[in-house]
Amino acid sequence: MVITKDLSRLGRDYILTGHYMERYFPEHRVRYISLLDGIDTGVDSTANDITPFRAIMNDMYAKDISKKISSVKHDKQRKGLFIGGKPVYGYKMHPTEKNKIVIDEDAAPMVRRIFAMALDGMSCRQIAAQLNAEGVPTPAAYAGLTVANPGPYTGLWSSERISDLLRNETYIGSMVQGRTRKISYKSKKCIKQDRQDWVVVEGTHEPIIDQESFQKVQALVDSRKHTRSRTYDFLLKGLIFCHECGYPLAVLNRKNAAGEDRLYFVCRTYQRFTKAGVCTSHTIKEQTVTQAVVEKVREVCGAYLQAERLLPQARRAVAKALAEADNGKEINALKAKIDSLTAHLDRVYMDKLGGVLDEADFQRIYAKVKADRAALEQRLSQLDRPDYSPAEQAALAEKLTERFLETVSANRELLVSLIERVELTTDKQIIIKFRFKRLERE
Repeated sequence: MVITKDLSRLGRDYILTGHYMERYFPEHRVRYISLLDGIDTGVDSTANDITPFRAIMNDMYAKDISKKISSVKHDKQRKGLFIGGKPVYGYKMHPTEKNKIVIDEDAAPMVRRIFAMALDGMSCRQIAAQLNAEGVPTPAAYAGLTVANPGPYTGLWSSERISDLLRNETYIGSMVQGRTRKISYKSKKCIKQDRQDWVVVEGTHEPIIDQESFQKVQALVDSRKHTRSRTYDFLLKGLIFCHECGYPLAVLNRKNAAGEDRLYFVCRTYQRFTKAGVCTSHTIKEQTVTQAVVEKVREVCGAYLQAERLLPQARRAVAKALAEADNGKEINALKAKIDSLTAHLDRVYMDKLGGVLDEADFQRIYAKVKADRAALEQRLSQLDRPDYSPAEQAALAEKLTERFLETVSANRELLVSLIERVELTTDKQIIIKFRFKRLERE
């Protein structure tokens, strides 16, 4: 038995409330009682019949409250009042005034140092590596926040974190809020807002960085944008991972001794946290890994793909392709014209019987239309006749089968269908995890 004060205490989401009332409770033989609403599923009562309407009204009340709370929050944001849970790194809540932040003198020097390092020409990655080498606590570690699912580089500075810090206008005295918003009052998930939808109020608190230095840093960060916008296409894209840390491998373009471009795999964790010693480089040519994977897939597929089993399918495909060649539209047009002429002959004959046409006109029109129809039928018979003899079709089917067997292992669509992931170990060993356990035992 479940007893609540009223129906709203069970839930204000009418969909979830209806699920419990109409499905979960009856299926699990649970009796529900709402004291103030007079609802008791253990007895037959008219109060139970209006339960869905009560649930909808409770949901509308929750929606109305959500709108009012959001309106109050947006009003505070427009006034430059801080309504977040934790100020950005370098600031803390005012000891006496509500919704106001002040400089945290313990963390502010590190913020100034990070901006100074950026002004000296250091990239975000170099700054992160320097801070990690010195053991500087991250903002989350400094604030004492716990991480629910720690990863291999939890507690380390990253280039993304440095970039966000350098671009935060809070450090020049502007209150920046509204970067994200909840999807609805029923969901806790937040989505990022576009820059023009942020709520930015200038001069709300004491700045840590002066305006001129901040603008110089923005120009330096923007100047490196092009180095991070390159993408490369390769056969194993999205399938190759580091065996040690489990993260996808990054791909780099490097020139060999002959000046030719070559793609190399490298561990993304090692690339971002080289000096931290979290992982190893795993550097290897993309071509080497791809060839090894293709050879293994070809070996596995060889046990399942035999030419004699594929030939019947290839013959049917060839016959279908020949029947649906480029003249398909012309064939359909000819058939339509022939049907139209046949209908025309029927109308002419009916006109003759009705006395509308005399014998001479009928014979003239009938002869002309019949000749036109005969010409169209002859053209249709030519198009319907295949250009390939049965022997030629069989030879074409054999060629298609051979070509398929040669290229099947290098087909990306097939690789994605067969392979779940490819892992590269520290000693350059390649581990292929197929989606089907039977293939892994081959």
